[in-house]
Amino acid sequence: MAKIDLKDDSAVVVVGSGAGGGTLAHELTRRGAKVVLIEAGKRQSVDTFSQIPGEAFGQLTWLDTRTQSGNWGVARDFPALPVWHCKTVGGTTVHWTASAPRLQPWELRARTTYGNIADTSLIDWPLSYEELEKYYIVAEHRMGVTRRNDMPGLPASNNFKVMYAGAKKLGYKQVHTGHMAINSRSYDGRAFCIQQGFCIQGCKMGAKWSTLYTEIPDAEATGNLDLRIESTATRIEHGSDGRVTALIYGDSQGQEQRQMARVVCVAGNAIETARLLLLSASSKFPHGLANSSDQVGRNYCHQITGFVWGIFDKPIYSWRGATLAGVVEDEAINNPRRGFAGGYRIELVTLDLPTLPLVGLPYGWGRDFAWVMENYRNLAGMFINGEDLPRPGNRITLNSDVKDAFGLPVANIHVDEHPNDQAIRKHAQGQMSWMYEAIGAKRVVLGPTPPATHNLCTARMSADPRDGVTNAWGQAHDIKNLFISDGSVLPTSGSANPTLTIVALVLRQAEYISQQMKAGVV
Repeated sequence: MAKIDLKDDSAVVVVGSGAGGGTLAHELTRRGAKVVLIEAGKRQSVDTFSQIPGEAFGQLTWLDTRTQSGNWGVARDFPALPVWHCKTVGGTTVHWTASAPRLQPWELRARTTYGNIADTSLIDWPLSYEELEKYYIVAEHRMGVTRRNDMPGLPASNNFKVMYAGAKKLGYKQVHTGHMAINSRSYDGRAFCIQQGFCIQGCKMGAKWSTLYTEIPDAEATGNLDLRIESTATRIEHGSDGRVTALIYGDSQGQEQRQMARVVCVAGNAIETARLLLLSASSKFPHGLANSSDQVGRNYCHQITGFVWGIFDKPIYSWRGATLAGVVEDEAINNPRRGFAGGYRIELVTLDLPTLPLVGLPYGWGRDFAWVMENYRNLAGMFINGEDLPRPGNRITLNSDVKDAFGLPVANIHVDEHPNDQAIRKHAQGQMSWMYEAIGAKRVVLGPTPPATHNLCTARMSADPRDGVTNAWGQAHDIKNLFISDGSVLPTSGSANPTLTIVALVLRQAEYISQQMKAGVV
């Protein structure tokens, strides 16, 4: 691994090592760029992952204080954990369930497709589906996505067989084990999935794609990567011309460091990316870096979620097999006759026994609650992944009343659900309930909305600089050598799990940054 001097102003500094930052670091280093990769968390491995749920949660999860507000159910049910993502090398690719579907063409034209929906801030994407599709193909090959590039689908678990039976009873046609970034056969030097479960605790087999053991080691092998772990970005500095010049961060010893930079790329997840830009306010950028449009932190989307559990007479053993290897895609359409704009996917899900009462059930302890828990072996599960609509008031702001370990304001997440969001959830949970009832479930239990795991759109790309923060390459409208390299740049969420799209956009962005550096533009 390289050692890049703090005063080396030829370096590209990347903040965050997940799907966006880890992939970008690899792409730039293999093209010859020197990259400093800043990661707030520790470095784990397939050997150090714990499969004890509580231990794994503490090992991987971003637990720094945040606050929240708004009328969404998360503020009521999970006041201390509004979002659930990782603080570790590899970011949330360590704990993700590896569902990797594509967005659909019409989802990139949300404003045109849905029209003017009151109390939303819908825009169309500033790039075409045809352009994005080229990079989807590259990303799917890189990640080993099943049912693409001759990679077979994962086998059907018992949980999926229950889903499949219910879906067919309702007449659904597009039902399969999903496009998953999990090896169904040995691939890219990594083992195949042995169906043991524990996907969100970190894959002990390395079968699930994660930048922890794919992109980052490949970047280190180039000799151009300087990975700095347990280092927390606190501010981005700029010169009198507005171009960024350095990243300020707290190192593993709690000491403040200043890394000079030619280019800064922020990939800290949509919460911390927005927070870092807001923390970097100056006299030239009084409302936050790259925020002349007042769009940084706004339009926060998290996708519509919620559980449905079916309890049957016989055991399902739902924890056996890949957690999310099952999907019904028939509802991922735009059909306003259903009473809402946009669509949703019905996805397979299970939770380990200790996590189920904490996240997946809607009420506290008691006789009925205990009965559900006693029937855990007989429990089947499904989950909504639906499009929620951007709203200017759903946003990340700084809470100056609560400070982090560096004395800086923490992020506040504010979400007021739009009626369209509520209509999607009601429709989806109704359909999933009927699926289970149609095949003889003795009871169906609706779960709550869990902490958000897909955090998007807080520094969105836009054709018009007044509508967003970056252009179609994730380059800040205001600052040519500042890039956003994570899900923050999505203009809308769509109904597809976002990691594949993030990787595809970053593959495209890396080409652009390299070209801009060679041309001397950045």
